[in-house]
Amino acid sequence: EVQLQASGGGLVQPGGSLRLSCVASGFIFRSNVMAWVRQAPGKELEFVAAITDGGSRRIYGDSVQGRFTISRDNTRNTLFLQMNSLEPEDTAIYYCAKKRDARNWPLPRDLSQYRTGGQGTQVTVSS
Repeated sequence: EVQLQASGGGLVQPGGSLRLSCVASGFIFRSNVMAWVRQAPGKELEFVAAITDGGSRRIYGDSVQGRFTISRDNTRNTLFLQMNSLEPEDTAIYYCAKKRDARNWPLPRDLSQYRTGGQGTQVTVSS
């Protein structure tokens, strides 16, 4: 069973930073494209970032480009999201996700290409 346990969220002031982590189990982590997605209150799920299995290529959603960085540690089956210059609009529940198929490239922004699993972590940006 695929399990994706996200953590690291919290309350932060605008302009602040947070680092999210996601520990994966139930599949071969190092062989899969991984992603972060988020859902703000009253809004649809939104693509945030994705990374290839080896970590050499990444893509980002337009709203986080230049502020967020996705990375991974395949020795620890862990995915990360470094979030800088946070804005109130970044307030959401953040989930990590696994790409549904084994293709490593291109990295899609289409949410139907990914599956989430497990609880997300709440990020609140407010003064």
